[in-house]
Amino acid sequence: MTAPRWSRRASIAWLAGGYLTAFTAAWVSLSFIPDELDSFWTVAIADLVATLVIFAFSRGLKCSSMYDAYWSVAPIVMVLYWVFHAEEGINPVRAGAVLFLVIWWGVRLTYNWARSWPGLHHTDWRYLIMEEKAPKLWFFADLFGIHLFPTVEVLLALGGAWVALTQGTNPLSWIDAVALVVTAGAITIETVADQQLVAFAKFKRPGEIIKTGLWAYSRHPNYFGELGFWWGLYIFGLAADPSFYWTVVGPLMMTGMFLGVSIPWMDERSCERRPEYAEHMKQVNGLIPWFPKKAG
Repeated sequence: MTAPRWSRRASIAWLAGGYLTAFTAAWVSLSFIPDELDSFWTVAIADLVATLVIFAFSRGLKCSSMYDAYWSVAPIVMVLYWVFHAEEGINPVRAGAVLFLVIWWGVRLTYNWARSWPGLHHTDWRYLIMEEKAPKLWFFADLFGIHLFPTVEVLLALGGAWVALTQGTNPLSWIDAVALVVTAGAITIETVADQQLVAFAKFKRPGEIIKTGLWAYSRHPNYFGELGFWWGLYIFGLAADPSFYWTVVGPLMMTGMFLGVSIPWMDERSCERRPEYAEHMKQVNGLIPWFPKKAG
């Protein structure tokens, strides 16, 4: 057996150093951004700078998964910035709820990633497939597909949170209650699904399919929870100020990515590794939890 190229301790040190460098670069870039630019686009520019720094580390360390934790770490930093750059009249209860939910989601998802991350010698299997299919274009696929696209997608999906934290002055309403239930419920579903998967993985047999808990009703309940989180933030934005129509673009992009890429890729891989999975797909919904069909 070949020894890992990176120990976990060394990997964490490099990851922490890379992210610290990225966020420092983003912070420095703020001093060059015109004051009249609103806080959304200010964060967008800083976000781009941080992403490019992490991309440089990814290339240098030859591990595109260096970026993976950025998905859940960056939004925490972004919403904290927005909180301190809000317009007057923002409802503090709504803003506090959004801030709490994003931090809860980000900390939980980062922890879930960290506890199963083996180190910098590991690269997500999807990235390896992308590189194998187009090795000559790998630099551009890595930059735009793995680093920049998710950054733009997450930024746009945070549009509702930005409205609720910095722009919307509408009083609290039943829409906020719906947003709270959807967002908190989605984080809870994702948490439970991930924990059930971790517990199953400890004792599973080769080729075995998880069919217990939430996974009995959906093949990807963790994805269902993730999508619910982003749509919940969008609803918060609607409650704060429905005039920001463009904020629906982010959750729509998320939905398209999960339905068009993530779920098909995961199902295809599972079919290759688990002989019974094709039949399992006929019985259990791909995303939305529902009662499974009986085997025909």
